[in-house]
Amino acid sequence: MQHRSSNGRFPSVAYVVSEELAKASSLLPSNKHRSLLVHSLCFKVLRPRRATQRDLLSYHTRDYLEYALNPSSDYGDQAQISKFGLEDDCPPFRGMHEYIQLVAGATLTAVDAIKENLCDVAVCWDGGRHHAQKSHASGFCYVADCILAILALRRAVPSSVSSRKSRVMYLDLDLHFSDAVSQAFHNPSSTANHQVLTLSIHHAAPGFFPVSPLSALTHPDDASFDPFTLSLPLQEGASSQTFARIWPIVESIKDVFLPDFIIVQCGVDGLAGDPTATWNWSLGGPGSLGWCIERVIHGWSGKKLLLGGGGYNSPNAARAWAFLTSIAAGKPLPLETQIPDHRAFPLYQPSFTLDVPAGNMQEQNSTEYLQHIEDIYERIQTILQQRLSGEGPS
Repeated sequence: MQHRSSNGRFPSVAYVVSEELAKASSLLPSNKHRSLLVHSLCFKVLRPRRATQRDLLSYHTRDYLEYALNPSSDYGDQAQISKFGLEDDCPPFRGMHEYIQLVAGATLTAVDAIKENLCDVAVCWDGGRHHAQKSHASGFCYVADCILAILALRRAVPSSVSSRKSRVMYLDLDLHFSDAVSQAFHNPSSTANHQVLTLSIHHAAPGFFPVSPLSALTHPDDASFDPFTLSLPLQEGASSQTFARIWPIVESIKDVFLPDFIIVQCGVDGLAGDPTATWNWSLGGPGSLGWCIERVIHGWSGKKLLLGGGGYNSPNAARAWAFLTSIAAGKPLPLETQIPDHRAFPLYQPSFTLDVPAGNMQEQNSTEYLQHIEDIYERIQTILQQRLSGEGPS
């Protein structure tokens, strides 16, 4: 079945990739060769530019960039390594400086395509690095491309509403909390007009990365409450049925905020079969990852940017992002589609199909817990509506 967007036509899609970007992204220690697998199942349209120092300085500190972008930096200096987070889950690697510039540049190329009305949907699967901090790397993330994208779109002129500044909604579907993104825009005391809303759906538990007070279920009674920085944590075993239950919450927040631009971080480490083994999400069917993205792409107004993220079963990441690309193009592939014969074909055993089905993990999200989430978000929706109704044109 082919899907048309709300205006009755197929969306135009810009897909950002180059051989240089794919090779650089495949150097990332946490996801060796994943990028090459992903792009071998998709198609190639836009060649990314490299991010400039000026691009990166719109968020990152000069000290971090001067160290991380210098291939001659002394990685034996433990004090510097620790200062910039280039240890443990973010070790320095050969080609790191190119990786940072290319990944950030790829996401900004996608943003440019949206801003210049070259497309309705832009796709950059090598982006989505939502843990990178302003002054250091973190959680396999060396550059904050998600934040750079939000900042760039916040400056864009919306085509639909000329009487106010653009509004950007960031929706994060990764298993892990979008700590860096949420922290960057969290401001509970601000009374200024709000252009950015972040909503992270993730797993949170004691000791589960990233440990952050903002990863807990957002509650209006908390001193740190900000209705524009939202968290919705799910327990272990979260399935497509759970996502189908909570999805009306996402829709209601979107309907109140009325974004001009939507960024979706499509991390796939919550899919069944991922080594993290925490959720039991599937690729197809009601409530699945594909089901959610289809609703965003073809049911929501505004320009969309799809980014990658986590996903440590590389063949499944390739399956998922190829499928989401087909959804974005309005021509979703059947999940029983056979993987085409190519160099990486043996990696897709035993099924050799596109599907990533659910496993046998037990669902830990009880009816009572999901009802509690719904009750809390009903209050949040009301507060958000009140805050926005008090904001005039800016």
